Amino acid sequence: MRILGIVCLLLTLGGCSSLLFYPEPGQPFTPDKAKLEFRDLTLTTADGVKLHGWWLPVAKGVEVKGTVLHLHGNGGNLSYHLGGSWWLPKEGYQVLLVDYRGYGLSEGKPSLPEIYQDIDAAFKWLDQAPEVKGKPVIVLGQSLGGSMAVHYLVQHPERQPQIKALVLDGAPASYRDVGRFALTTSWLTWPFQVPLSWLVPDSDSAINSMAQLKGVPKLIYHSIDDNLVPLSNGIRLYQAAPPPRVLQLTRGGHVQTFADPVWRQVMLRYLEDPQHFNGLRRLGEIPNYPVPVNSKDEPPESPQ
Repeated sequence: MRILGIVCLLLTLGGCSSLLFYPEPGQPFTPDKAKLEFRDLTLTTADGVKLHGWWLPVAKGVEVKGTVLHLHGNGGNLSYHLGGSWWLPKEGYQVLLVDYRGYGLSEGKPSLPEIYQDIDAAFKWLDQAPEVKGKPVIVLGQSLGGSMAVHYLVQHPERQPQIKALVLDGAPASYRDVGRFALTTSWLTWPFQVPLSWLVPDSDSAINSMAQLKGVPKLIYHSIDDNLVPLSNGIRLYQAAPPPRVLQLTRGGHVQTFADPVWRQVMLRYLEDPQHFNGLRRLGEIPNYPVPVNSKDEPPESPQ
């Protein structure tokens, strides 16, 4: 029975890019639940798919510093990923969030390479939006959204001069390696981690494109505690990235970075000068980093 199940799994997984996507239909709540002003958007891709998005303007009375295109991860929909960017409008950054095809209220079904047309549609909307004219554009890619952003920007080098900075949060370096890691977490799939992981498509992985992303400053957040996309992914992306680049280690679960106000402040400081900011360089500076056993030292204070 177990062998039959594995055979069925192999037949289901073989060469299927949809393994990367776990969309949730519908819209559990809107940004007004978080007391945010917002506007519903409909974007149309080059192949005619209608996508749903949210536009978050800056808070009233706040000067516009720039626009953040927020590309979320592979599960849920916009409602579940608002935590990554809800804090930006009060800091002077207007935000565009778009649900990929098949997510939330967007039409279609997510797959590669079609989903890159969704990112392209978001950029084309920014091209036309009067609110964006003359203001810097920042791309925030969380988890799979970060990996797709890297690949997209390398495939569309004309976009790179438009980008003030690329901020990655918990982005997988290799889809295949992350799939293999996931298979090691269960005794049932552990013996098959290598053959099953090879069924995960990997040509679009960020590690294959990062070295070519030369025109954009990069801030790479990755948590020491990430149990879905291990820290080695962030390190590999940093090593492959041309400068200017910053690897910022954090604490907490996968893409929970901006739940901590410290990391929100780090991103804001970084955006002031992405060409020269070098992050918090020592593990000892990371808030809540565990104090060694029997150490008499006090935990380090968070940066101001």
